[in-house]
Amino acid sequence: MRIGSGTMHIVAVLALENVVPFDLATPLEVFSRTRLADGSFPYDVRVCAATDEVDAGAFTLRAPWGLDVLAIADTVVLPGIADVTPGVPDEVVELLRYAAARGTRIASICAGAFVLAATGLLDGLRATTHWVAAPELAARYPAVEVDPGVLYVDNGQFLTSAGAAAGMDLCLHMIRRDHGSAVAADAARLSVMPLERAGGQAQFIVPEQPPAPRGSTMEPLLRWLDESGDRELTTAEIAAHAGMSTRTLNRRFREHTGTTPLQWLHLSRIRRAQHLLETTAEGVDRIGSTVGFGSPTAFRDRFKRIVGTSPHAYRHAFRSRA
Repeated sequence: MRIGSGTMHIVAVLALENVVPFDLATPLEVFSRTRLADGSFPYDVRVCAATDEVDAGAFTLRAPWGLDVLAIADTVVLPGIADVTPGVPDEVVELLRYAAARGTRIASICAGAFVLAATGLLDGLRATTHWVAAPELAARYPAVEVDPGVLYVDNGQFLTSAGAAAGMDLCLHMIRRDHGSAVAADAARLSVMPLERAGGQAQFIVPEQPPAPRGSTMEPLLRWLDESGDRELTTAEIAAHAGMSTRTLNRRFREHTGTTPLQWLHLSRIRRAQHLLETTAEGVDRIGSTVGFGSPTAFRDRFKRIVGTSPHAYRHAFRSRA
């Protein structure tokens, strides 16, 4: 990823007419809250527009930046627009093509995929958008392979996401790509957002357990599970520690966390493994044993199932960014 002007990574959020407020706010909140280990803010987020005022439905927006910021941005985010019928202004299309030629990363949220597709930059690539709008996107841009069943698609330089909260998944994914899982996990916690959600694809991100409400009856058990993540546990053993039957345990656990005890434990172990892969030189098999997997094969299989790639490939991709 190229470096923009200054030492910060400039994120330009483009506000077109009829911009969807939620899609616009998502990158503003997620990127602006991101901090590195030294406390510094790595992203400079700038809202830009082609006109002095932009209709955002419930309110009128005055963007502090013009379209010239697209020429210096490191990342451009295209929020959804409520009405895709008018098309995209020629000036915007040309500036996005120019930014892409310079190596700028361009990401769309929801119906923002229509803006990105209008540039031709998605031709021949897989992309997604809100499932309601997917048929229209496919009909209007037949050269784009539209997949309506996933949260987001990462093609490297060009990324697209589904609607609403999927934009947060995409932003957190980009942060993790830039700065590693620990920084992304902190950003997710500030956004009260889990880093892994079921979305029809293996999400190449650090998994984050759904938090239980502080003071709930499950909080002591979750803390014990987190502290016991380096040894083999069965559902029966967890239920015995909690003083309840396995059936009651599974029911209450799912009510509070949305998952099962063993799934929660597996996510906890994989999250710790990702951190060790990023920050240490320990061997992959040793890391698997350290976080509680009984065999190297079990560790590798579970890691690939959750993260979407092998431990070796993950380390190669992210250790230098930690």
